[in-house]
Parts: sequence; structure tokens; C-alpha cells
Amino acid sequence: MSDLGHDHTPSDSVARTLARHPRPLGGDTLRATGSATFSLTDLVLNNRPDDVGTTAIQQLEIRRKPDWLRAKMPGGDGYVRLKKIIDEHKLHTVCQEASCPNMGECWSRGSATIMILGDTCTRSCGFCNVKTGRPAQLDLEEPRRVAESLRLMKLKHVVITSVNRDELPDGGAAIWAETIHRVHDACPEMSVEVLVGDFGGQEDAIRVVCDAKPEIISHNMETVRRMHPAVRPQAKYERSLGVLAQFKASGLVTKTGIMVGIGERDDEVLEVLNDIQTASKADVLTIGQYLQPTRNHLPIDRWVHPDTFQSFKTEALARGFRVCESGPLVRSSYHADKQAIRLRQL
Repeated sequence: MSDLGHDHTPSDSVARTLARHPRPLGGDTLRATGSATFSLTDLVLNNRPDDVGTTAIQQLEIRRKPDWLRAKMPGGDGYVRLKKIIDEHKLHTVCQEASCPNMGECWSRGSATIMILGDTCTRSCGFCNVKTGRPAQLDLEEPRRVAESLRLMKLKHVVITSVNRDELPDGGAAIWAETIHRVHDACPEMSVEVLVGDFGGQEDAIRVVCDAKPEIISHNMETVRRMHPAVRPQAKYERSLGVLAQFKASGLVTKTGIMVGIGERDDEVLEVLNDIQTASKADVLTIGQYLQPTRNHLPIDRWVHPDTFQSFKTEALARGFRVCESGPLVRSSYHADKQAIRLRQL
């Protein structure tokens, strides 16, 4: 077992990370920049003496993951088959781009989250490992390729997500709608779950996606109100609540997710659950542990114990969420197919 289910070799993993983050976000505190005008050494945590014992050297502690954070390494026939289809159709998956720890488990059982609108996001969230920058020209053939690949995968439920494309007038809503329609036509027995951005709060763009009638529509709150400026600098807490409200007003099954361990307090987690239910009466909630992708991302504040995740689930169900997936390795699309089945049974 491994801490993270990375694919390929370590060198490939390093190359992928460097491609996403060619420059440290906000500067690299570990990189020497010449002699200092003055020193803040005594004010920095995690200092240790050098070999001589006379000078303190700045060190960032690499915290060992607790025993409950272990993920399955990629492998097996199901993994190989799914990867072959994804590669042949030149598709992107959030599993790879966001370094999801569950990729080994999900791909081995034939489940993946397809990512559309390219692999480059126009936003720079402090937690996300998807590449940030100027996206390539819009790929108008992508909806067809996604539908064809999903037809070959023969899944009962699929999750489709995307990068943010703020440079597009509609944020990519038209491509979203075409993708949903094509997948429904190619895979009539498959239920479609979509995880979308906020489209800059444009109600017309959101309506285009809602009108395509995905079986489940999701938009993640990601974190509590106080943490939004650091975690999602180009998003707004109230705007995301408004997006969820519009989903529910459209008559769709509505889902959202948050991560913990990034600096929030437990009482703030309960506050965001209340806010979500007040705004939208969302049906499904996911809660998972934040894992820092690189040293240039926001640091982990705490490891949340599985017992606390269970208490969050209890609180969520008490507040009206019909389904709640809460645990250290939970991500937005983790066990999404099982969630869809549970919803149908309720």
C-alpha cells in the first residue's frame, strides 16, 4: 500500500508537477535568494541547528501521514483497460490532473472522472494541483470523443468535471451542454453526474447546463467562509451558494463537497453545512481530508480523525442531506456510482 496512488514512475510524476507549476506560487521559501538584509530566523517555526550547532536553518517539516491515510496503488486489468481507452481518445481525467489518492481503487473497478474543456485552468486555487495558465484553443471535438469513450467503457454512472474557462464568454457552458447530450445519446443506460464551476455567477450559462438535464449536478463549496480568500481567491462563498440554489430551483439532484484540514474549525464546518441547506437544500455532500499536492500549495493544518469525519456525517444527515460521504480519502466523485444507487433507493 502507498500513501498516494500515483500513476507512472516517480520521474513522470515529477515532470507532471513541474509542468503544472513551473514557478513557485508566491515564492519558494526554501530557495536561497542571496544574503539577507535582516533575519527573521528567530520568528520562523521548525528551525533546527546545523551540524555545528551555532546557526539555525529554516526547515519545512514533512509530516508523516497517519495510518488511516493509505490508498491503493494503480494496477490490474480494469485499470489497464480504462487507461487504454482514455489514452486512445486523448481525454483528460481529474484523477490524473489533480493527483487523486483514490485513482488506483477507482480505475481498477472501472470508474473514472472525465475532465473536459482541456487540462489548463484559468484559476489558481491554493489547494488544487490542476495546471494553471492560458488554456489552449477550445476543442470542439471533445464532446464527441468523451461520448465515444464512455460508450466503450460501458459504465452505469459517470462523473464529468472541467477546468474553469473564465476567458470564454459562457465559461464553457455550451460545450458542457453538448457533452451531456452526446453522452446521454451514446449511453442511454448511463446516469450522468457533472461537477461544474461557478461560471462567474452567470445565471444564463448555468441555465444552459441545467437544461441539459444531468442526473446529478454538483458544485463544490470546497471550504468554510473564512478560508475562501486563501483557498479559492477567484471564487466567492456567496456566489457558490447561489449556484447551488439555481441547481435546486431547476429541479435537479444537487451535490456539493468540502475538504477539511486546511485551516477551518469544526464549528465552521457545521456553519457551512447550515448555509448550504439554507440556500439550496442540496441532496448529497462529500467531506474529505485536504492533502497538500506540492510545497507550493497551502499547507496541511491538521489530520482529521475518522471519528470526526463520522460526526460530520451524522451532523450532515441531521441537517437534511440525503446522502453524505465523509472520510479521510473521500473526494467529490469517490463512490459516486454508489451514491447514485442510494439516492434511487431513498
